[in-house]
Amino acid sequence: MKRVFIAVKVDPHGALLRMISTLQSLLAAEKIKWVDPVNIHITLAFLGDTEEKKIKTIAGMLKECCSGSEEFDFMLAGAGVFKNYRDPRVIWAGIKSPEKLYALEKKITEGLRSTGLVIEERQFKPHLTLGRVKSVSDTENLKTVLERYRDNQIQIVHVSEVVLYESILMRTGPLYKPIGKYPL
Repeated sequence: MKRVFIAVKVDPHGALLRMISTLQSLLAAEKIKWVDPVNIHITLAFLGDTEEKKIKTIAGMLKECCSGSEEFDFMLAGAGVFKNYRDPRVIWAGIKSPEKLYALEKKITEGLRSTGLVIEERQFKPHLTLGRVKSVSDTENLKTVLERYRDNQIQIVHVSEVVLYESILMRTGPLYKPIGKYPL
């Protein structure tokens, strides 16, 4: 069994790296587990613990799905939190015009269902997780800091492949190991 997920890799640079650094600095007093920039991605499907034989089936499905899709770009824009500012759980960067991401996720989800996998019925909300909030003592400061980025266009992301990752949980944080890469 391997803990697996399907994602689009994001290579942070320029404004995104500066934004992450600024957030970490301005929110240093809070208990937030920041995502290592090398691990930044947009999850299309989280499959969890998966048998080896199913992984081979998933790999074949991804190869087929992705070969019929075109490369595309999207813009990272804005920032916010999931649950809400009173009870924040995740700090994220948003996606402007995510239509092609929605289409890719839908195609992959349908492909996964066709292989007989039971997929979580959660609405796809494309975002880039920047940090996981353990606790925040000053929610007003958190809101003020993130509001600075509300209307900012942060980085263009080019999508040329989908990656099937194994997530290995370690005490230092998760290690995301590519199992396969599937060009669009």
